[in-house]
Amino acid sequence: MDPLPLPSLPARFVPGQRVRTRAARATGHTRLPHFLSERQGIIERVQGFYPLADDRAEGRAAAPQAIYCVVFEARELWGDGASGFRVSADLWDAYLEEAP
Repeated sequence: MDPLPLPSLPARFVPGQRVRTRAARATGHTRLPHFLSERQGIIERVQGFYPLADDRAEGRAAAPQAIYCVVFEARELWGDGASGFRVSADLWDAYLEEAP
């Protein structure tokens, strides 16, 4: 699927910005992996604007929103014993908030 044209407003987050994922939904469809729930990462880039898959999967209309490539340190996901690599995930704006 090709990205939709960028709206006139900029994306909410910018590359280099620290973000935190919201809690993953316990029921229904979500594309937010549970292991990324409530974790901090850094925006690497804006991937484009797409309708939120969660809404579409449940038959709701979905307005386009930014998808970001977010990079997480392994230690953030699995503790101090995990190091030396990072995990990147493409996540919709609705899954993210500003990091504290």
